[in-house]
Amino acid sequence: MSGQREEPSDDSPADLPSLEKLNSPTGSPPTASLSSLMELENCVSNLSLAHEIVVNRGFCIKPKSPPTDSLEGRVTDIIHRAFWDSLQEQLSSDPPNYNQAVILLQEVKTMLGSLLLPGHVRLRSQLDEVLDMELIQQQVEHGALDLHRLAGFVINMMASLCAPVRDPEVRALRDLKEPVELLRSIFRVLGLMKTDMINFTIQSLRPHLLQQAVQYERAKFQQILDKEPASLDNTAAWLLAAASEEASAIRAQGDSPGPDSRALPSATAILNRAYMHLLHWDPHDQKYPESMLMDRSRLDALSQQLQMLVLEASVLLLTGTQGRGVIFSLQGFVGKLKQTITTLLEGSHTRQDDLKRALLELGEAVLQQVKEALSTQGGGELPQESQDLLRGQISDLWKNNDPVRTLIGERVQGFLLAMLQGGSAKRCPELHFPLGLVSSELVELGTAFGRIVHFNRRVFGPFYAPIFRKLLLPSGESETGESETGEDSR
Repeated sequence: MSGQREEPSDDSPADLPSLEKLNSPTGSPPTASLSSLMELENCVSNLSLAHEIVVNRGFCIKPKSPPTDSLEGRVTDIIHRAFWDSLQEQLSSDPPNYNQAVILLQEVKTMLGSLLLPGHVRLRSQLDEVLDMELIQQQVEHGALDLHRLAGFVINMMASLCAPVRDPEVRALRDLKEPVELLRSIFRVLGLMKTDMINFTIQSLRPHLLQQAVQYERAKFQQILDKEPASLDNTAAWLLAAASEEASAIRAQGDSPGPDSRALPSATAILNRAYMHLLHWDPHDQKYPESMLMDRSRLDALSQQLQMLVLEASVLLLTGTQGRGVIFSLQGFVGKLKQTITTLLEGSHTRQDDLKRALLELGEAVLQQVKEALSTQGGGELPQESQDLLRGQISDLWKNNDPVRTLIGERVQGFLLAMLQGGSAKRCPELHFPLGLVSSELVELGTAFGRIVHFNRRVFGPFYAPIFRKLLLPSGESETGESETGEDSR
């Protein structure tokens, strides 16, 4: 989800008036199951929208605009052209046929009315007076309708209501003389103004939503759970897998004398391990935890950033080891090397073949920069053996089990886990070479990940608690959700 959302499909495209919805045919009686599904879908949609507004500060609505070279774009263009050509034909007939134009004026009046605030009493009165549909219909019948006069009023009102960013587009309307093009442009700009109003409303609501977000999302998800009791099955499996791994880790560390010991991992440790799993989620695994679905796009983006940071730090480590670490002290070398790594690896994480090719190119580019740095420093040539080794080690980083990539990945994982446990980068262990060279990027990633985790824990803590009771407590015992998940469930 980047941070933008398309307008609901019920809204018409910006330059085409909306059509009235037809009533359901009498031969298709509604069923209880269909009604329940629609209600559930609305609940999920409202929950997702509210969550996006709260967690995504850059969230905004954008009008739907299909690519012009797509099938949808071509069909849309054909329909729009046919609509406006039909209007042109009606207005060009002798005498002019204003039936469709009157319908458009009614829609313009409705759209302008939707932009008015309760305090716009005078403007609303003017709108009702000038765009009096009964009077306009009488003018049509007597051949006295003046479309340009009405359009002038509409443009003036748009100018008084629009955001400053729309001033040039509203001014441009005054230069249009052809009625069809004028009406089409008015609808387009009104659509943009409607979007501006929606985004303004979202920004105004955000502070209030933030205050009620946890309670609202928790209540909405409870409604979903009431209608669909299996809505936490994947979540339970996700936590069970993390609990098994955490228990195995404890036994491996010798903290537990044997498999029959009563020592159990804490719910907080399990939950943190489960959250860390999301940064390495197999995209082909369809059983994504339901409680994290609304944040999946953000977590996937962080996962991609994590992969790139691990590769970047691995290349820096190899370069420092094989290319004489002293060159890292040269002014500007590290910055230039990081930029080269980022540029050549960008977009290569999705396909293994792309990553292989990118790493081959990167090996040559890094080697060239090392040679130039050594030449500038007067340190002599890099031995051919070291050149071949550096080139080969960088090209091998495409393998998930590459020892250098694995080592760096474990260190990064430890840093992010420490951020989750400590809540602040200041409490995390010191980052040594090469992670110190990407510390700002790591802290930024860890902070973004921590925000998602913290909010999720607050919302879903009470839903995780019963799952942890089944996982951790012997039959018959019980414990409060607060102690199990480490969060206040209020």
